[in-house]
This record gives sequence, C-alpha cells and structure tokens, in this order.
Amino acid sequence: MTSPTDVIYDLRGLKCPLPVLKTRRRLKALYDGDRLIVETTDPLAGIDIPHFCSQEGHELLDSEKTAEGHRFIIRKGVSAIG
Repeated sequence: MTSPTDVIYDLRGLKCPLPVLKTRRRLKALYDGDRLIVETTDPLAGIDIPHFCSQEGHELLDSEKTAEGHRFIIRKGVSAIG
C-alpha cells in the first residue's frame, strides 16, 4: 500500500456548481486517505464544499478563508461512494 498523497486542485474562477462537481470527480480518481487541497473563489463554496464532504463521507480537515476565496483540505473517505 502506498502512503497518502496531497493533491492541489485550483478551481479559482469557477462558479457554483462547478467547484463541487469537479471536486467530486477529482476525489473519485484518488485513493482512500489521499488529501485534496481545493482552492476556489466561489463565495458559495464555503457552504457547498463542507456540505458535499458530509454527504459523501469525506473528511473536511480544514476550511480557510483566503484573500481570494477559500481553501479546503479534504481527506478522501474510506467508505465514500465514488
């Protein structure tokens, strides 16, 4: 088994619902336990990404408001569907 990796995903400039849809797609390609660092400028991402993680079984490790928008650190859930 390989050790978990961190992947940075720049979604700045995209509007709802694209940040959540692209985050879902990227997480599907990762291994359980990998971390996805998502950067976005969409103001709704502050609500949508945490809700998505909760619904899909991923762990939201950190949520940070940045000068440009938001940064989320998500660990892919072991039991997450998709």
